[in-house]
Amino acid sequence: MAMSFAQSCKETVHVFALEKEKASLGQRIFLVTSYSELWHYYKTYPQSLMHCYEVIPEGAVCKLYFDLEFHKPSNRGADGKSIVLLLIKYVCEKLMDIYGIECSEKNVLNLDSSTEDKFSRHLIFILPNAAFKDNIHVGKFVSSILQPALNKIKSDVGNGVKSSTKSSETCAASVTQVSERETADKEGGGASPQIKRRKMVDRDLSFLLIKNKDGKDGLFGDLGVYTKNRNFRLYKSSKVGKNAAFTVAEDNKFIPQPEKGISAEQNIFLASLVCNLSFTGQKILTWSVAESSDAKISSSTSQQGSDLVPGPFSGCSVSPYPEVDKYVQNVVQKEEIQGNIRRWNYFAAEQLLVYDIAKYRWCENVGRFHKSNNIMIVVDLKEEVWYQKCHDPDCRNFRSSSYPLPQEICISYILNLDEEDQVYLMDEAGNFELSQVLNQRREPSAEETEIAWEDDQDDQDFSESLINFEQNFGEISDQLLLTADSDVQ
Repeated sequence: MAMSFAQSCKETVHVFALEKEKASLGQRIFLVTSYSELWHYYKTYPQSLMHCYEVIPEGAVCKLYFDLEFHKPSNRGADGKSIVLLLIKYVCEKLMDIYGIECSEKNVLNLDSSTEDKFSRHLIFILPNAAFKDNIHVGKFVSSILQPALNKIKSDVGNGVKSSTKSSETCAASVTQVSERETADKEGGGASPQIKRRKMVDRDLSFLLIKNKDGKDGLFGDLGVYTKNRNFRLYKSSKVGKNAAFTVAEDNKFIPQPEKGISAEQNIFLASLVCNLSFTGQKILTWSVAESSDAKISSSTSQQGSDLVPGPFSGCSVSPYPEVDKYVQNVVQKEEIQGNIRRWNYFAAEQLLVYDIAKYRWCENVGRFHKSNNIMIVVDLKEEVWYQKCHDPDCRNFRSSSYPLPQEICISYILNLDEEDQVYLMDEAGNFELSQVLNQRREPSAEETEIAWEDDQDDQDFSESLINFEQNFGEISDQLLLTADSDVQ
């Protein structure tokens, strides 16, 4: 319901989930508001909004993110900071190897909500002009690059190995190896064969193996946070019943670019939002299969689902708006020229659907078909229009005229709440309470009143008596009837 309402708004709004202290376990209120408005109330009413989550919409372009934690008493001596550092370096290497994207700790927002019993981090990668097609593809990428650690867990379980907690020793050795590699690189000679061998040994990812509360081997990273419409806890928020909110970790190296009129703290908040991404200039990363050689950099994902294969994370072959897909498909099919949708991208922050078109290259800018470069159809769901852009370098900054979407596929409707729906309002103190309107008796409609009049025996008797009286003594004025009715009530 919240998602539908957000899509119907002309303003740029997003969906957030809110936990209440006294609510039933697992119950959440869903808020629809803008980033700036949420930040305003976030600062003004921290107690009311201290358990808040970003809803990552299905199919939305998003940042690479990790949810990391381990139970401290079960992993005594484990150096969480060192494990995080090693993981960041490893992920940056894989991004470079697979996608050619150069990044470092300075591109990673490192948030901490650790307690005495639990080490807990969120990592959000703010990549230079790149993002993932959606969080399903993020999950496939993360699962694939962490496969060596998963294999080791399976192997140890299969062999009945009882491994002791060695996280601190492994981390210390690995950090030393990282330092040696960096020193060698700085000296200009590159990594020595010995360092390279250590690097290969390092790739079993043993440093990511932790113990859970039951003493069983586990992974330093939750692979269950890459599902559609996922709720991801916000910066400065804690879980309900807990007092550990996410703050900037002391070993964080990411510093957002300052923006006029936006405080440093708000900049951190905006950077932490997984789906806060613009359509302009983004390289879209996809993951097809388990082999890195088949990973792709594209402007979207194949509508036919060629990028999507069965695995631990399920995906979809069409966009979240199949009716719009069908309309765009018809737009690019003109008589003998049968264009099709090659890929699509959904930018939830701007409510844009971007379609990469194949076999149809008509460009409004040049007034003809391009010989080699393809076009894009951009659908603005908020404004309910579509327009054409181009991959041709000469038309890179061109945008065609806007054309209205057919009314039948628009989302321009007002969401009406039934009596059963729970409507929450915020009072002046920032508290969320159920609307008192729900407790008030609903006034019957004119139609309902008319039906009740006709079906009620007393009313029929009153009508017959009135007719008899007027026949014998003359017509009674409407004003007198209303006065009499008011006195009876």
